[in-house]
Amino acid sequence: MKIAAALVLAALSLPASAEEIGCATTTWKLIGANHRVCVYAYDDPKISGVTCHVSQARTGGIKGSFGLAEDPSQFSLACRQIGPITLPAKLAEDEIVFSNDTSIFFKETDVHRFFDHKRNVLIYMAISRKIIEGAPANAISTVPIQPWGGK
Repeated sequence: MKIAAALVLAALSLPASAEEIGCATTTWKLIGANHRVCVYAYDDPKISGVTCHVSQARTGGIKGSFGLAEDPSQFSLACRQIGPITLPAKLAEDEIVFSNDTSIFFKETDVHRFFDHKRNVLIYMAISRKIIEGAPANAISTVPIQPWGGK
């Protein structure tokens, strides 16, 4: 029972999960899934009113069909204000707000959130990395905090 409770608490503390918006085939594969680029929406879990969209290459073929393929470090990031933004009282200077595994062995795409106090802008930076060997792939998107509907 304690193990189940610990697993539930661990799952609740994980970064936000993605909502798949759609995928486009880039290469048709005779056997297994096609190579594709998929678009995902992530709502910032701590700042309502901000959504990020990430497009990311997905490897197909037999390995891709079984989740064994390593996806390439190719992605794009766009974040926008979609409603009124209220910043929490305590906001970490650098926080991973979204994370997505891109292989079964230590590779992931993370989206970090920063806050530029001077300019009142949220900055989201996507990076792809491996634990053993870093990858320089990255993308950035900014969200100026502005009044929304009189709020």
